[in-house]
Amino acid sequence: MDDVAIAWFRRDLRLADNPAWAAAAAYQVAVPIVVLEPRLLKAAGPHRLRAYTGAITGLEKSLKELGATLHIAVGDPVDALPPIAAEVGSATVIVNADVTRYSTRRDGRVGQALGRPLESHWGTLVHPPGSVLTSKGTLSQVFAPFWKRWQALPLRPEVGTGRVGVVGTGPSTGLPGLTATSLAEARDEFEGLRVCLPSADDVPTAVWSEQRSAAQLRTWLEQADRYDETRNGFDIAGTSELSSALHFGLLSPTAIARQVGTGSAGRSAFVRQLAWRDWYAHLTYEQPDIARCALRPGYDRIEWRDGALADRDFAAWTAGRSGIPIVDAAMRQLSATGWIHNRLRMIAASFLVKDLLIDWRRGERWFRRLLCDGDAAQNAGNWQWCAGTGPDAAPYFRVFNPVVQSRRYDPYGSYLRRWLPELARMPNHAIHAPWEAPQPVLAVAGVRIGIDYPAPIVDHPEARQRALAAYRTALDTVADSV
Repeated sequence: MDDVAIAWFRRDLRLADNPAWAAAAAYQVAVPIVVLEPRLLKAAGPHRLRAYTGAITGLEKSLKELGATLHIAVGDPVDALPPIAAEVGSATVIVNADVTRYSTRRDGRVGQALGRPLESHWGTLVHPPGSVLTSKGTLSQVFAPFWKRWQALPLRPEVGTGRVGVVGTGPSTGLPGLTATSLAEARDEFEGLRVCLPSADDVPTAVWSEQRSAAQLRTWLEQADRYDETRNGFDIAGTSELSSALHFGLLSPTAIARQVGTGSAGRSAFVRQLAWRDWYAHLTYEQPDIARCALRPGYDRIEWRDGALADRDFAAWTAGRSGIPIVDAAMRQLSATGWIHNRLRMIAASFLVKDLLIDWRRGERWFRRLLCDGDAAQNAGNWQWCAGTGPDAAPYFRVFNPVVQSRRYDPYGSYLRRWLPELARMPNHAIHAPWEAPQPVLAVAGVRIGIDYPAPIVDHPEARQRALAAYRTALDTVADSV
């Protein structure tokens, strides 16, 4: 039927300002579908899987309020979508596109199986790839000029949520052969696939809904003007913490940019972060190997540490047992919650890459699995920035001093005490580097270095020099080969 469209929801689990859903809702019959892909779910850690399940449940409820029913299929979309399209008599499948190699290849294969390309929109970014270009018609490899052109572009018009009474799947549709599959029923189909979807009791649905995310944004807007002052402190709630909502598409990035605006230094600084998000997505669209290869190829010549000692240090880093409090607190929070402040991500990443001289790709994969907002483009782009291997990245000789960072952004140690209870009784001046504290101070705090809390696995000044030497050697090798 020409009057039937399938709206395939992926990382756009909302109805408000969703271009793909709005396009599908313009048809006489719109069939909303989520395809649970075992390959992707196996790669997701527990936090992202729980959030994704909650977001789908929230989407189910939003659609139900419109009189629509969400159909949930399980399997490879190449196999799952064509039979559904045939059953409803629709050849139109509408999506919001993505930038990763996996998603572009998958969408191409689905289009081939359907016999026509997917109808694609860009509801996951403020500006789509190819729209923010230099005067030469290329994507800037430096962020500042990208940001200048990005903010000069007009925002696309907001789109509606669709009319009340738009019809989804189920017996009421009059579409023979197609029945609704609930999320609860879909869980049963994962038996034998080694993917365990969280149970309904384990999913905080109220947290993972577009309504809850919109309320969170409204609350945060009350302090948006101070964002430039508060965003670096991780001992206070100085950021919006909307990254997960953006990752799952519970909020439209365009709508956020429109609501926040640039009327103050704080608001402009926040909208600039949305531009960084777009830039990494655009880079990934052009260079889909961003998580595998250095975007500045010479840095792939760095001789990273490997072997048993490197594996031991990597395990200590992941477990929050490196002996460096700010790194350990960040890694413990990441494991427990699936989210950490952006500056903590940079500190932990710099420590792995520069202090331990371990390949940034190992850290990128660890973060991507555990982060609730584990976005391939953003995560890889940020890791390459910290490693100095990407375009417009931090210079390779910039090495975060974790103790300096800790003292500057958590001066009273409140964040450290929250995640490192064994150091809770350490005084403010000593908690950031407990191995330097005099023995009487440690005794009063009940801390024995190497027993109650580990000794540092690396000496920062020495590690910094080792990293700089490794980077210089790699770059000198490139220069000699030119």
